[in-house]
Amino acid sequence: MVIDFRKNPTTISSVAIGNEAVELVNKYKYLGTYIDGKLTFDFQGLFGAFRAEGKSPFCEILRSPELPLLSKEGDVTIGGAFSIHSKITQPPLSFTDTPTHLTCSSLNLREFRFAQTMIFAIEEINRSDFLLPNVSIGYRIYDNCGSTLSSIRAAMALMNGEEWTEEETCSGQSAVHAIIGESESSSTIVLSRTTGPFKIPVISHSATCECLSNRQEFPSFFRTIASDLYQSRALAQLVKHFDWSWVGAINSDSDYGNSGMAIFLAAAQEEGVCVEYTEKFHRTEPEKLKKVVEVIRKSTARVIVGFLAHVEMNNLLEQMSLHNITGLQFIGVEAWITADSLITPTSFSVLGGSLGFAVQKANISGFADFVIKEFWETAFQSIKTNRSYVTSYEENLDLIEIKDYNDDVAELRYSGNIYKAVYAVAHSLHSIMKCKDNEGCDKTVRVSPWQVVESLKQVNFTIKNGDQVWFEGTGAAVARYEVVNWQLGSDGSVQFKPVGHYDASLPPGQKFVLRTEAIIWPGGNTEVPVSVCSERCLPGTHKVLQKGKPICCYDCVPCADGETSNTTDSNDCTKCPEEYWSNQNRDTCILKTVEFLSFTEVMGKVLVFFALFGELLTLLVAILFWINKDTPLVRANNSELSFLLLFSLTLCFLCSLTFIGRPSEWSCMLRHTAFGITFVLCISCVLGKTIVVLMAFRATLPGSNVMKWFGPAQQRLSVLAFTLIHVVICILWLTINPPFPFKNMKHKEKIILECALGSPIGFWAVLGYIGLLAILCFILAFLARKLPDNFNEAKFITFSMLIFCAVWITFIPAYVSSPGKFTVAVEIFAILASSYGMLFCIFLPKCYIILLKPEKNTKKHLMGKMTSKAL
Repeated sequence: MVIDFRKNPTTISSVAIGNEAVELVNKYKYLGTYIDGKLTFDFQGLFGAFRAEGKSPFCEILRSPELPLLSKEGDVTIGGAFSIHSKITQPPLSFTDTPTHLTCSSLNLREFRFAQTMIFAIEEINRSDFLLPNVSIGYRIYDNCGSTLSSIRAAMALMNGEEWTEEETCSGQSAVHAIIGESESSSTIVLSRTTGPFKIPVISHSATCECLSNRQEFPSFFRTIASDLYQSRALAQLVKHFDWSWVGAINSDSDYGNSGMAIFLAAAQEEGVCVEYTEKFHRTEPEKLKKVVEVIRKSTARVIVGFLAHVEMNNLLEQMSLHNITGLQFIGVEAWITADSLITPTSFSVLGGSLGFAVQKANISGFADFVIKEFWETAFQSIKTNRSYVTSYEENLDLIEIKDYNDDVAELRYSGNIYKAVYAVAHSLHSIMKCKDNEGCDKTVRVSPWQVVESLKQVNFTIKNGDQVWFEGTGAAVARYEVVNWQLGSDGSVQFKPVGHYDASLPPGQKFVLRTEAIIWPGGNTEVPVSVCSERCLPGTHKVLQKGKPICCYDCVPCADGETSNTTDSNDCTKCPEEYWSNQNRDTCILKTVEFLSFTEVMGKVLVFFALFGELLTLLVAILFWINKDTPLVRANNSELSFLLLFSLTLCFLCSLTFIGRPSEWSCMLRHTAFGITFVLCISCVLGKTIVVLMAFRATLPGSNVMKWFGPAQQRLSVLAFTLIHVVICILWLTINPPFPFKNMKHKEKIILECALGSPIGFWAVLGYIGLLAILCFILAFLARKLPDNFNEAKFITFSMLIFCAVWITFIPAYVSSPGKFTVAVEIFAILASSYGMLFCIFLPKCYIILLKPEKNTKKHLMGKMTSKAL
């Protein structure tokens, strides 16, 4: 081919190259360029060339247009897409022949009611004198047969229209101004993404996937139902309300199921609910469904949350009935909890007692009559002659089979949402077309889908049943659900009985209302089923998580001593206040027993008895000595010291009583100082008597004048000096850091009231001084024990000091190791034992002689002038 590019070409009859004729082209059109191996077309010039030559129309559908199932012409048109049939048969794809037409089967009555509701609302608006008074609304309703593939075909058909060819440039105007549908979230996502670039509004009545709330991805999407965000959270709250902490979760493997389950799992974790397993399957995966059923059969969770579309739920129900898995508590979602298609002769054994959230009932007046009379009169009278209403009479005979059936209308729920959606579009068109009551609407206004989108954002109206319709920022309606329970009616039919409601618009605490007494649980039980991984921990115990398991799996461990838990399933135990202790059950704190050595208890009475008995003996000895004060035995070794010794022993027995009773500030200071002073006085007297014995025998030596230096006056002064030194020690102790009453909290179940030493140095200084005097006295008495005398008092003093030292040496470890009031008892015992030791060892031999051997109470006998044995 040769092209002549000359400006003024001459006529050439023929051209031959190499004896071969070449075609001549006189007319040509610029189509594009070819530069550097890149070919660029000018499509506008290309199409203009085709129009100029009349070779082909500008736009042409390659195959026959996709016709709607139901349609009607009008001034404005609303599209609809529903799964009127739930199964689709795809032809074999050989890729050599044109695929045959898709065949749909298995009528879905609920979806067919949706289409009827849409037509009912449109016809009602067309008859209205107030809403679009002089404008007729048409409709084009497609059956997508529950297939995503058919959803795409329906979306393209709704945008393109039914024209075979378009002779002029495409205007971009959609065949419909808005689309109602679809029922499932996955199909709705496909529809919205397909129509979204053309800004065609899509209003769904039951697509609840939270993903559709993304206004950037779905700017022209609206829905008259709430997002799953609210339902999923409400499911978690419902599970928590019945204390089900161990549940299973199953969802459809789709946008609807995956999104809703993800929200539920997050909410369940916040509520402290554990999920034993999470399984998902698609309606086209029978093998995966069998695996899910096996997981359910082996699980220990008695509650199953099913976030499933009604098709997947129906498949699961069939398998569970086949395997006879019953008695489980199902928690359902709006997609299946009120689906009539699930009611079969065997379904109640599996789903009986199920709880779930459902859309409120439609309650559309006049609709029941419409579905059995007006719809069929309008649609099927012209079915054989007018193919624009129903595509094929023969292919849809299953629709005619339900012509006279309307028993399900009273239970319809989503139909109300479709009714609202149609009215929302009508109100938007009413606003765009500037309709007025007396003048009607301006039909010259060209309505574009994007105008409908913007107008839908502003609609706010009330339908005839009183429900208010408006769209929130995400394009969704306010979340309002009924809580329904699968129950058997008196006639044996399955009923979806309302037992509560949920309203997200109400304040917290009022959103969720449930009548538990109205619920019938699986198996006809009236008691709430239990579903926990571990039994509840009773008060007095706390939870300890089992290693490698969820937080709901734990062991119940008793609280430690001094700790309590007064609630069920406590995570930890609370330590009791300092003055309290845990009771035997570890569920409450009780006041610790206050312990001190009292006069009323047995041990206190025994010690008091021995103290008073010692006091009595001392007084009797003193009386006896006073009566016989002139006898040689009494006068020997300074009778003044003997009486002073008896007086100090009297004080020793009395001071032991200060250790008994509730400690107070004065008793704490008195008991140790009085005990110390009286004992020092006592030992000082004994020490004086010992020195007297030694000095007396030294005085018998020739030339000795020792007694001159240790006469009665010096003896008194020595006792006074030894005692004053101890008084000074006590005064310093009481002044610097005196003893004080103290509550000893170190013991588990009791508070020990005791006297704190204040200054340990002062206490041990007192004991040390007493011990020093006792040891000194013991040494001197030991040295004088063999001095010649028929009655050598030094022997008895030695025994008394030996007993005294033995008692107080053993006192120290016993005092330190004795618990509670026994510490005080040990100290009293040491005081009494040492006092009795001195009383008996020093004065008993003398009393024996005075009372029983008076013949020995003579000076001759004492001086050894009579033959006698010393005692």
